[in-house]
Amino acid sequence: MLRWETFLWLASYIILCFGLSIFGAHKLKVLYGYWRHRRTPPVAPTQFTELPVITVQLPIFNEADVLDQLVGYVSALNYPKDRLQIQFLDDSTDETTALGEAHAQKLREQGFEVEYRHRTNRQGFKAGAMDEGMATVKGEFIAIFDADFAPEPDFLLKTIHHFTNPEVGIVQARWVHRNLEYSLLTRLQGILLDGHLMLEQTSRSRWGEFCNFNGTAGLWRRKAIDDAGGWKADTLTEDLDLTYRAQFRGWKFVYLNDVVVPAELPPDMDGYKSQQHRWVKGSIQVCKKMLGQVWRSNAPLHTKFEATAHLGANFANLLTLVSLVLVYPWSFLPQNSWQKAVFLDLPVFFFATICVICFYLTAQGAQSRWGWLKTLPYIPFFMALGIGMTINNARAVIEALLGQQSEFVRTPKYGVKSKGEAAKKAFHYKAGKSVGLWIEVVLVIYFAWLVWLAIEMKDWGALPYRMLFMFGFLYVSSGSLFRRFSMGGS
Repeated sequence: MLRWETFLWLASYIILCFGLSIFGAHKLKVLYGYWRHRRTPPVAPTQFTELPVITVQLPIFNEADVLDQLVGYVSALNYPKDRLQIQFLDDSTDETTALGEAHAQKLREQGFEVEYRHRTNRQGFKAGAMDEGMATVKGEFIAIFDADFAPEPDFLLKTIHHFTNPEVGIVQARWVHRNLEYSLLTRLQGILLDGHLMLEQTSRSRWGEFCNFNGTAGLWRRKAIDDAGGWKADTLTEDLDLTYRAQFRGWKFVYLNDVVVPAELPPDMDGYKSQQHRWVKGSIQVCKKMLGQVWRSNAPLHTKFEATAHLGANFANLLTLVSLVLVYPWSFLPQNSWQKAVFLDLPVFFFATICVICFYLTAQGAQSRWGWLKTLPYIPFFMALGIGMTINNARAVIEALLGQQSEFVRTPKYGVKSKGEAAKKAFHYKAGKSVGLWIEVVLVIYFAWLVWLAIEMKDWGALPYRMLFMFGFLYVSSGSLFRRFSMGGS
């Protein structure tokens, strides 16, 4: 008779290996797509003989720390002022509004056409603000910048001419990280995010597959937004939702990985958790909403599979939860056996480790010749961070699957690049309370015990894996605890 723990282990093992095989194979497919298309960048078919009118939308919410620099970068855009409209879409509840209105007046005095829209409610959050702003948009094209983004003066001239192709509805530039060297946390975030920005977006766009507008640092054709049904607030990732709807309508997506816009990475653990929770939950919400339509569409089969992997990528967080069951040293499983090595350690090592490492090293090497080499010391750290975020991100997946609604929580932005600047600027965003933090703390203790067991049983093959989990949950939970205690929270 099959014991319950044997059944639990076997079921978890089958789910894990099957899931890791799929996600690992997808990473390899993205790598192949990138290498195949990396030397074929998109080229504008021609140039506008007369530059079209562009509306620059600036959605802001309590952005006093970064508003000055945002306005400075926007005012420096190299584009005829009579062809430019600037919209401040302000939902702020603090001093940002007075500061923003003063900036708007200065821009008017400089000859810019500026509209300042301040809402007294956050209905629809960012999507709602942009949707209301559409009523007074004058441009045929709309550029969007979040408050921490710093476009170069020639940004519009580098991007606008791709719209001479009447089928192009979206042009997206690549983010780079202005505070990358701020801390270990920002360095690790940059590595993880670059996998998407450098490899996935390039591969998908050049293969003609479904892509996603990243919410900022890009332009939309006004007609494409209207044709797709406009901005909607029924998911937390309104950008991903609208992009898929526009592509269903036949609009093409252009991704320019050689046009970069610096932006800020969350400098503290709670800010990063908040951002990831919103992104993960929103992507699963869009998956529930759009995946059926993807498979009913006339898109090629490989495009449908890629869209499924794209929208469902965050289910990998549930696989990591499954792996928590597998690491327990069950008595029926020999701890030092060739069966365990071949059927458990080797598959997990290849799909969850080798493929992932190659993926992120390639993303760094694609940006600079020796970028992959400089990233090698960070390998255990970014893998540990991904593991440590499991509870936070798995909770977001489960909430989305259960249809649990939540507020759009803006990622805190401080406008700092170094610890010296941080010392002069208090971080005034208070972390919210979450039971997830205490689950992370319990897991630190649990994996510390498993590490001790591995040493006692001389199970050296299991030791690195368990230590990675222990360090991951320790790093993530201690980052949150430090912030709570430093701010007098609980």
